[in-house]
Amino acid sequence: MIHIRSTNEIDKLAKACQIVKETLEIVEEWIQPGITTLELDNKAEKFIRSRGAEPGFKGLYGYPATLCVSIDDEVVHGIPTFRELKDGEILSVDVGSLMDGYYGDHAKSFSVGNVDKKRQELMDVTKQCLLDGIKQAVPGNRIGDISHAVQTKAESHGYGVVKDLVGHGIGTKLHEEPQIPNYGSPGKGPRIEEGMCFAIEPMINMGMPDIYTKKDGWTVCTKDGLPSA
Repeated sequence: MIHIRSTNEIDKLAKACQIVKETLEIVEEWIQPGITTLELDNKAEKFIRSRGAEPGFKGLYGYPATLCVSIDDEVVHGIPTFRELKDGEILSVDVGSLMDGYYGDHAKSFSVGNVDKKRQELMDVTKQCLLDGIKQAVPGNRIGDISHAVQTKAESHGYGVVKDLVGHGIGTKLHEEPQIPNYGSPGKGPRIEEGMCFAIEPMINMGMPDIYTKKDGWTVCTKDGLPSA
């Protein structure tokens, strides 16, 4: 079932989402070569709790951390460790919050130090994929319009669109209906109505779309070893 949220519910969602927005801004200030992803995770958790919220990911489905931190060929769900960031890497950070019973969810890819032209273009195009998808998230359109916009932008640059992972609805659960793939046909899928709340999540690979999950059971990587954003 796709929930239609009231104004009061949307206000609560907005507060949770504001916290994750600010969390990523805090994290960005600390991203530099030599810092560990575990240090970033600790700073994020402290900030979220200081705002009166709880980390939205920690403990959910058994996930052990506040952030998902994915480096270069890691697409999503990388677990924070003592691994130090290196100059020229892409770091994708995903963070959730839970406040007053409602979730916030936000992800962004950052450059560690100075990235090469190919990595920067990948990040720029992925951001534009998101913006193109958001433009289609209006009442009267369908979920497929969002999906098609993301896919069209990515593939026009020769990138691979991850098909095994999707965006989603969000509310009192982190993952709600509908699923929002990053590929699809315009005019297909559920019709969008006012009050629906979505997390649109482009996952774009520099090379092929194929992925696999590491032995830790969480970290998803590109099969060809090329970066993702």
